[in-house]
Amino acid sequence: MLDHHDHRAVGPRLGLFHLQDEAPGMVFWHPRGLVLVRALEEAVRRRTLAEGYREVRTPQLLRKSLWEASGHWQHFRQHMFAVEEDGVCAALKPVSCPCHIQIYERVAPSYRDLPLRLCELGVCHRDEPGGTLHGLFRLRQFTQDDGHIFCAEEQIAAEIEVFCRGALAFYAALGFPEVGVALSTRPPQRAGDDATWDRAEAQLAAAVASAGMSPTLQPGEGAFYGPKLELSVPDRAGRRWQCGTIQLDLVLPERFDLHYIDATGRRRRPAMLHRALYGSLERFVALLLERDALPAWLAPVQVVVAPVGPDQREAAALTVAALVAAGLRAELDQRDETLARRVAEAHAGGVPCFAVLGARELASDALTLREGAGAQRVLAREQAIAHLLRCCAAPV
Repeated sequence: MLDHHDHRAVGPRLGLFHLQDEAPGMVFWHPRGLVLVRALEEAVRRRTLAEGYREVRTPQLLRKSLWEASGHWQHFRQHMFAVEEDGVCAALKPVSCPCHIQIYERVAPSYRDLPLRLCELGVCHRDEPGGTLHGLFRLRQFTQDDGHIFCAEEQIAAEIEVFCRGALAFYAALGFPEVGVALSTRPPQRAGDDATWDRAEAQLAAAVASAGMSPTLQPGEGAFYGPKLELSVPDRAGRRWQCGTIQLDLVLPERFDLHYIDATGRRRRPAMLHRALYGSLERFVALLLERDALPAWLAPVQVVVAPVGPDQREAAALTVAALVAAGLRAELDQRDETLARRVAEAHAGGVPCFAVLGARELASDALTLREGAGAQRVLAREQAIAHLLRCCAAPV
């Protein structure tokens, strides 16, 4: 029996998603759930575009030769779904970094174009063992807010510091002020020589310290191509789940022979930073669902409007139309149920605000707003819309 607050119980109860045996580790998002997903996508999209990233979209299925070139075939093969495509071995992408490298190569930037920041809300597939799957926390198919920064080595520290400070502010705005920070160093099985790893680990550690962070050390837990900083958030039970990360990679630029032309006309090798804020968008949804209630800006339905009786139904429908036109997610509840029952069902369904329209409100062109914490206020219709917009505004 699942705990009442477990996201695997909350999601189906609110009509957001379901999981089933025919698609292990993959999510069936329902209409209301997809509203939540889209709101989170837009939040991180606003953040990354404001920070100078340029959004791209890349293929799902790539041939083995590209994964061999990146080193994933040698070091990450057990987590990849391989298929035969036109008689050639290919794999669904577990990450987007080799794809973003292909774009970098064709852009052929000069020093004036750096840092080049690319981002993608990309679907990734990883062949996780069945016993490790855990609701939305660990999946085989998930959405990653993947981003890559290609920069000169002298730009590394500034880019890492900007990410670290921005990530902590982002999590705090979403209601997660306590973030665990860990620095993962070279794993036993890795690409690149020790001198390259020495340089990457020293530069990442120095930049993280400059950002004011004091991470715990996780020896041997880095990616096969570079050390990484991991940002973790606790679930309701106190277990920590990795979300954000930034990884300093000096290996893949060498494997793909990436270069840019510096101010003197010389070819130079860029560094590559792999970064994400949610990490797995689905995992972040799970963390949010296990809290007491979704914040109003993420609620699939933000306002339910209810006429008290038949005489207010037309006005209630017009009010819903006005709320939707203002940018709110509003629905009409004109069922022949008691007002108390409709209020209770709306709040049980995660709706943060209930707007009542009776004879008194209709006569004064007002709405009575009943909010989740029990607060009640009567406002003129335009004031009510402005109040609801403030309550439902995204914090990021």
